[in-house]
Amino acid sequence: MIRVSTACVLAGLLLLAAPADAGIFGSRPPAASAKSADAAVALVQQALDEQRLLDADRFLSQAALAGMKDSRLSLLDGELGLMRGHYSDALAPLQEAKKTPATAARALQDEGVALSLLSRSEEAMKSLQEAVAMDASLWRAWNALGAEYDARSRWGDAEAAYDKALAASGDQPIVLNNRGYSRLLQRRRDAAIADLVAALRKRPDFTEARTNLRLALAIGGEYDRAVAGGSSADQAALLNNAGFAAAMRGDYASAEHLLGQAIKAKGEYYTKASSNLRIVQALAADAKRTTNAAP
Repeated sequence: MIRVSTACVLAGLLLLAAPADAGIFGSRPPAASAKSADAAVALVQQALDEQRLLDADRFLSQAALAGMKDSRLSLLDGELGLMRGHYSDALAPLQEAKKTPATAARALQDEGVALSLLSRSEEAMKSLQEAVAMDASLWRAWNALGAEYDARSRWGDAEAAYDKALAASGDQPIVLNNRGYSRLLQRRRDAAIADLVAALRKRPDFTEARTNLRLALAIGGEYDRAVAGGSSADQAALLNNAGFAAAMRGDYASAEHLLGQAIKAKGEYYTKASSNLRIVQALAADAKRTTNAAP
């Protein structure tokens, strides 16, 4: 099962040639001013929105060389670290952004997400709860809180957090996927499928939601549907996941068959499926002994 807390991004490299840009970052760093800082913030934000991470990094470096000190730039520096998957590196600029009221709530949200992804769960909870207390519209904070509540099996709190994330985000596919995952953990399979299908309707290429949907189908015993339609390259993983789901529902015969197919489809040693198969065989043998020992 796969949860998504941050969007997957691709770095793009575009040369900066527009005259307007040159006026902000020319060959000679200009004196820092409110106007130049506003322009720098706008450039970095646009680059992040368009997932041009190398450009965003370059703009931030040029702003630093120009002597710009602005909490908004610190915030965006932290968000760039998050988008790159450099969660530890994101924390220092976010600490700076937290010092200014205008950027504190969003910085707390980003800090909480980073800490959660670093498995620093208690610290993450504190930052995320502070963030939504300051600004209830921060849907990424609510989404991350949902994941933290899931980890504690606090299902009611998780459901409420995801509801708030959906309301604030306009039903973002990432939140629908995560709530679907949460409902799957709660064995609310039909509700989970509804969320995952909704996520895929909004974003048909959402791989994680499709993987979770296949798992939900397999947990319901719909093994053929769970493995259908995947590419040949994905077939081994699909069969492994279906076998895992079959084992979860105690259908050890189907689990062994599916995992055996996964190993065959891989065409080479498949560590994960082989490990799962050994576990399933041990569980099946234990279940058989228990049944035979029953009076």
